[in-house]
Amino acid sequence: MISITENSFPVGKYLVSPLSRLTESGDYSASISLRSGRGMASHDRVFRLLPRFATHHAALRYAAREGRALALQHGVA
Repeated sequence: MISITENSFPVGKYLVSPLSRLTESGDYSASISLRSGRGMASHDRVFRLLPRFATHHAALRYAAREGRALALQHGVA
């Protein structure tokens, strides 16, 4: 199983990285990485999302939307 990330983007002080992974059943799962800080002071949180998707691109689009919403909801922007 290979995780694929594309198109990381900043939201306030965070870098949001949508992730997609091909599962054993042949569908795709979505995850989000939220990173803040730099170097030794960096912090990274990874969130796994529950829906499964038929395509890699659908999983990435969903992860990007959810990542932006999560960052904005928690006032990180």
